Amino acid sequence: MYTDNEILFPHEIIPSLREMRGPLFQNLVERAVCGSQFDDETLAFMLMMIRLNGCVPCETDSFRAMRGCLACAAQTLRRYKGSDEDLVAAFDQALQDVRMFAESHPQYQICVLPLVPQSAAS
Repeated sequence: MYTDNEILFPHEIIPSLREMRGPLFQNLVERAVCGSQFDDETLAFMLMMIRLNGCVPCETDSFRAMRGCLACAAQTLRRYKGSDEDLVAAFDQALQDVRMFAESHPQYQICVLPLVPQSAAS
């Protein structure tokens, strides 16, 4: 009856979201899947999706949880009224939050990737 759900947005479903939005969002997905689940950009993508999906108050017996995390994330992205630029801004904020957390909690060994200058990234 219940699907196999995580407590928060799972790392494994990130690649499945690639085609949900435009090229900017697809780039975010690529950045998130390139590293391990302990890299700052992957964690930032997951945090962004946790915030968008409302994963924290999700109950295991809720309709959303019974449908599964992938269905919930896909529905959230389809219904999202903002632009892909808004999603990039949400990702950038989540990345700042993850990096601040990593700096103040080195015991978690979050891999903080070096910043790439915009001219080199193009």
